[in-house]
Amino acid sequence: MSQQKNQQLEILRHSLSHIMMQALERLYNAIPAVGPAIENGFYHDFDCERQITESDLPKIEEEMKKIIKENLEIEKQEMEIGKGVEFLKNKNYRYTAEMAEDLKAEGEIKISFYKQGEFINMCKGPHLASTGKINSNSFKLTKLAGAYWKGDEKNKMIQRIYGVAFNDRKELKKYLKMIEEAEKRDHRKLGKELDLFHIDEKVGLGLPLWHPKGAMLWRLVEDFWHQEHLRNGYELVKSPHIGNRILWETSGHWGFFNESMYPPIEIGQTLKEKQKKQKVKESEEYLLKPMNCPFHIQIYKNSPRSYKELPMRWAECGTVYRFEKKGELSGLTRVRGFTQDDAHIICSADQVENELGRVIDFILYIFKSFGFDIGLINVYLSLRDSNKKGKYAGDDKGWEFTEKMLRKAAQNKRLNFIEEKGEAAFYGPKLDFKLKDCLGREWQCSTLQFDFNLPERFDMTFVNNKGEDERPFVLHRALFGSFERFIALLIEHYAGAFPVWLSPVQVKIISVSESHIEYCKKLAQEFKEKNIRTEVDEANETVGNKIRKAVQEKPPYILVIGDKEMNSDRLNVRDRGQRESREISKQDFITEVLGKINQKR
Repeated sequence: MSQQKNQQLEILRHSLSHIMMQALERLYNAIPAVGPAIENGFYHDFDCERQITESDLPKIEEEMKKIIKENLEIEKQEMEIGKGVEFLKNKNYRYTAEMAEDLKAEGEIKISFYKQGEFINMCKGPHLASTGKINSNSFKLTKLAGAYWKGDEKNKMIQRIYGVAFNDRKELKKYLKMIEEAEKRDHRKLGKELDLFHIDEKVGLGLPLWHPKGAMLWRLVEDFWHQEHLRNGYELVKSPHIGNRILWETSGHWGFFNESMYPPIEIGQTLKEKQKKQKVKESEEYLLKPMNCPFHIQIYKNSPRSYKELPMRWAECGTVYRFEKKGELSGLTRVRGFTQDDAHIICSADQVENELGRVIDFILYIFKSFGFDIGLINVYLSLRDSNKKGKYAGDDKGWEFTEKMLRKAAQNKRLNFIEEKGEAAFYGPKLDFKLKDCLGREWQCSTLQFDFNLPERFDMTFVNNKGEDERPFVLHRALFGSFERFIALLIEHYAGAFPVWLSPVQVKIISVSESHIEYCKKLAQEFKEKNIRTEVDEANETVGNKIRKAVQEKPPYILVIGDKEMNSDRLNVRDRGQRESREISKQDFITEVLGKINQKR
């Protein structure tokens, strides 16, 4: 879609948010807050004496269509800011009045309003010329939510309604069908149906519990990760879950990352002593780690280093902990404890280009290996804003060199990347690889970053070939980003029907009757000895019921064992997605399954 069409659609969606608010005011005397256009639609926050429910949405939609049919002119007006604040207060629009007062405090002189019929509210715009410019069949209200005013948990919780909107009914129907498919693929839904994981409030929000099948899926992913890292010249390191406050002060996390970190754990007494309110004799403060980086740097610092040892490629699957608000947690994609597949590459300036290329190749290889189309990946080169040099670590020379190297590496690998000025981390430029899901949403996965901060803060050096101390370059990189998010994307990508090598259960064996159970167990053991993951359904149910359950569990193969199979070397195999079964010899079946496991990709 062209930029102009995108802008027009955004204006249409913004206008619909105002029309929805007008309908809410007409129907329920609701008080408006904010109502922007968003990706694929719009929302509006509002306050109301009655709680709006899902059953109210059709009525609100009908009122919106009436407003569209009325073809009300949408007129822009400007007011001196003092009069604007007074006007909003007189209308009892306390939320937009507060926003207007904030603008006044910031030095604004005028504010703009948009009026359509009896409805008028403060807004920057732009909007359509009239409500009649909208196709009544091009939008749909989709869901309700609560929203803290200004996103602050200290403020009142008000209501929010979301809607989706497109140019016409055809585009809307296409999107709604895509949403329906996405709901079927939702990793939270499939995680429950396939018995992979759950999140338990008693354990803690944002802290997933992995069931046997989910843990097996994790293990398969991690085993592949370890195997490929060792093959690609990495060494494995391991670090603790907590670190002394001094470490985080040295790294700078104590100051610049404190909004994402949990408060210190006081180490100086037992829980029992704390409960008895005994005085602490000697205390240290430790913090749950939000990153693995400082630990890897301390491993480097443990010994004097020579240029002959570089590059060092150290990798770790390390679990980190970051504070996330309750309302922002979402299944496996937004959690409070997650495992990063971190690696740090410590190298000299003349090694940077080669190392960047190696990492990009590794990233693309990983995506392909797990079945993701490279066309689904968007790449972003995040650069510093040279007009705000004071907010970044490092000097101009370092930034110019590293930005040049990242750009060159992306060009050499023919990546279709977008440059984003001002989006670099304070500690260095980066390449981010974002994967699009079935809804077209982008998820941050792989990243490749330079770091000017840690080498300086920890005074990292190596002895170069002239016998002089030299500062190394440090590259942060993650391939999955986090195991939790990557597995969530895997679940949704395959809709739970994993390829043979990734399936937690590869073969499901169903006994026709009780007399066949022992043979099923013996067959399962034979498969397990060949490293084929197998499960037997021994339930005292009809074969039909057991087959229906097995189909829902989505194993690649279902075997039904009755007298015929017990008394021959033939197997009755039902392949995933097929209604009809096939016959095959046991040995040929084993060979087939092992072949698919070994293929992997």
